[in-house]
Amino acid sequence: VQLQASGGGLVHPGGSLTLSCAVSGSGQFIPNINSLGWYRQIPGNQRELVASMAPGGRAYYEDSVKGRFTISKSNSEVFLRMNGLKPEDTAVYYCHADIRGPTGVLYDYWGQGTQVTVSS
Repeated sequence: VQLQASGGGLVHPGGSLTLSCAVSGSGQFIPNINSLGWYRQIPGNQRELVASMAPGGRAYYEDSVKGRFTISKSNSEVFLRMNGLKPEDTAVYYCHADIRGPTGVLYDYWGQGTQVTVSS
């Protein structure tokens, strides 16, 4: 299973970015995705959950991003639309997937991280 993230960059305060993450399997293997999410990490800090989407489409948002960020999913791709960006949103953003294996066990997979910098 591979997660390929993209969409980071430099943006002014108040600006917007959309992150994308495509989940794929090797050859004919189609991952059985349980949940998808976005985390972020600032150097020296722990990785924190920003937004996630559970089976059935229920979304969770960390308090500081509620009303500004929107998580969405299309097939095997997850998006994070970020509006009203603030300097404190600056971080490396990672996409995450819980993939259900053939025995029902959930496995964690991570994308490679994409830098978001909010600065004037």
